Amino acid sequence: MSNKVKAGQEGLSRRLWKLRSLSTIRQIWRANFVITSTHISHQVVDEVSLPLSLFSQAAMASAEGAKVPTTPATPLRDAFGNVLSFFILLLIGVLAFSIRLFSVIKYESVIHEFDPYFNYRVTQVSIGTSDWWHSLSRILNSLNIPLSVETVCVFTAPIFSANASWATYLLTKEVKGTGAGLAAAALLAMVPSYISRSVAGSYDNEAVAIFALIFTFYLYIKTLNTGSLFYATLNALAYFYMVCSWGGYTFIINLIPMHVLLCIITGRYSSRLYIAYAPLIVLGTLLAALVPVVGFNAVMTSEHFASFLVFIIIHVVALVHYFKGLLSPKMFKVAVTLVVTIGMAVCCVVVAVLAALVASSPTKGWSGRSLSLLDPTYASKYIPIIASVSEHQPPTWPSYFMDINILAFLVPAGIIVRLMLVLAPAACITSGIALSGAFDVLTRSIKFQPSSSSTITTSTAGDGASQNTVSQGDVGKPVTKTLSKEKADEGIKERPSRKNKKKEKESSEKVIMKPQNEKKLLVLPREASVVAVLLLIVLGSFYVLHSVWAAAEAYSAPSIVLTSRSHDGLHVFDDFREAYAWLRHNTAVDDKVASWWDYGYQTTAMANRTVIVDNNTWNNTHIATVGMAMSSPEKAAWEIYTSLDVKYVLVVFGGLVGYPSDDINKFLWMVRIGGGVFPHIKEPDYLRDGHYRIDSQATPTMLNCLMYKLSYYRFVEADGKGYDRVRGTEIGKKYFKLTHFEEVFTTHHWMVRIYKLKPPKNRIRGKLKKPKQGSKTSRSTSHRKGGQTRNPWH
Repeated sequence: MSNKVKAGQEGLSRRLWKLRSLSTIRQIWRANFVITSTHISHQVVDEVSLPLSLFSQAAMASAEGAKVPTTPATPLRDAFGNVLSFFILLLIGVLAFSIRLFSVIKYESVIHEFDPYFNYRVTQVSIGTSDWWHSLSRILNSLNIPLSVETVCVFTAPIFSANASWATYLLTKEVKGTGAGLAAAALLAMVPSYISRSVAGSYDNEAVAIFALIFTFYLYIKTLNTGSLFYATLNALAYFYMVCSWGGYTFIINLIPMHVLLCIITGRYSSRLYIAYAPLIVLGTLLAALVPVVGFNAVMTSEHFASFLVFIIIHVVALVHYFKGLLSPKMFKVAVTLVVTIGMAVCCVVVAVLAALVASSPTKGWSGRSLSLLDPTYASKYIPIIASVSEHQPPTWPSYFMDINILAFLVPAGIIVRLMLVLAPAACITSGIALSGAFDVLTRSIKFQPSSSSTITTSTAGDGASQNTVSQGDVGKPVTKTLSKEKADEGIKERPSRKNKKKEKESSEKVIMKPQNEKKLLVLPREASVVAVLLLIVLGSFYVLHSVWAAAEAYSAPSIVLTSRSHDGLHVFDDFREAYAWLRHNTAVDDKVASWWDYGYQTTAMANRTVIVDNNTWNNTHIATVGMAMSSPEKAAWEIYTSLDVKYVLVVFGGLVGYPSDDINKFLWMVRIGGGVFPHIKEPDYLRDGHYRIDSQATPTMLNCLMYKLSYYRFVEADGKGYDRVRGTEIGKKYFKLTHFEEVFTTHHWMVRIYKLKPPKNRIRGKLKKPKQGSKTSRSTSHRKGGQTRNPWH
């Protein structure tokens, strides 16, 4: 190379390094135009075009006030991004925790709903009496930090909500990237479907289980990507934690085998897939069988059969791949035939055994809740106790939009209400990936959109700024065409060698093809991109406002304390705790209370009294007995309760204040559940022309049943007309007396009414015309004899 060319290169380098004071990209390209207009040969320009991009990147960095690096500053950028992501995750955790505290701020620190009271009572018995808990409480109390079992139970759900958000970030990052992970975590922190089960006070299984569900899937994906036995073991332990937390672990043990089977069918089997699946089934099933509630159901129920079948299939595929590496192609075909034959025989035997087990079960080996998931009408036909639970009802479209808001446009609809809770993390993950990708494309289109007067295009490829191309200094397609034309003109004057010609062709194709591939990403005009970004921001704002409203108003009110607003202000209905306090202080410790099963756990925890049925709905016959008693006439109901050694009967009535979740609205479920076990209870006997009525058109069976009498006894004295605000009509039977029950307590707003069973009358042998006079005569005679009476036990 001539001295003139070397001098030109050195001068070019010196001038590029002096561009640190330039503040915009336009000044950089103007300087490049001045440089390239000098009398330097086209060969020099071609050789300098590659370092030109690096020099332009250095100039851009220096224009922003940074030092000019000799190498790309990716480590510093990555470190800053990691620190920023950490602080964003920390803020997301704080958001997930704080948005669930409205119930404590607006009301008080109490346990919500009915089922959590069982968990609270178990926690109170298990750790409330332990020495280490009392020691910890004394230490914290000495530091002016009040701590109680109830406080821990109230704030457990918000803490695990933050953990679930971080687990969502890990899962989504493992699948897509950091940006998508942060978006998904932020969405899950505020999704109303999860808030409904994790507000402060919701000490229920779902609040903890959603974190375990997401974390188990994360460890499965992590094991699948790394092929590490360490993560596979952690995955099995996370699955065991999920089994201990919630019966919804069947979602995991069915979704993962579906993914494995799909990978095998599509030819994506690998050793990492085997490592991710086989330890989970073996170790996870053994650990699940240790849980007392599960036991041998981990291997005997139909919900687990799919995982075992896929377990056999993946071992057959693994054996085929192993033989493929050892045998010749001819012997491999023979071995494949043999393995497939043996595998099919084993599968047939396993399927036959499973079919025999399934056929021997009335429900074909499936639980009632699983059958309700597959067939939403199954529970209402065969298992009314399951259908009576509102969580197992098919969701309406308004509730579907209420629970996941704008995420509803990205995921399919749920089948049951409880499935919405499981659907929420999937909706947040898919929505986070979609939002991250949309913002990436739109912001790129806005920032690097080429102007009409410029001959240089800029674009970015990938997810981060580290993958920027022309914006970092690469030469675009128009410049490449200009350089190619100049080289063609020079080819007439100077014939290049074959080696230089080959290099020139490869570099030209490389530079030309790269901008063509990147130009496909810049399909949106700048105006459309701006509008789309603004629309996404508006939709996100609506999502945030809706989530905050749902957390503050819809899901913050505890079921044990009710509120309502009217023209004269806020009204608080604390009737439940009023009734439970009366039971605790005015009844004997061994007295038994009968009520519908919804209030069982709550009565046991707050009134400390034994109940006949509670929220553990496994004993369908016991619950049907209570339903039969409520559906029977007063005398028959008294006999049933007496046989159960019941002393008090509790009913919930909302006709005076307009509380819709009272026992009158639940009464038809009592009839259905009772009729499922006792055939003489028939639902049509309580309906008039197929309609449920409590007015003057109600059937005699309805007007004379115990539930009707206990709910509307003396109701006409409350408002003078006997008008039911929930049903919107006057009751049909206003004036009647109770013969076998007596009212002992009614709360301030008539929401809870407690009745006591009257004692049985004494049996009198023989026929006495005047038993009362005779008894008085005998009593007076005994007193005249000096008070000596016969001991009946001797």
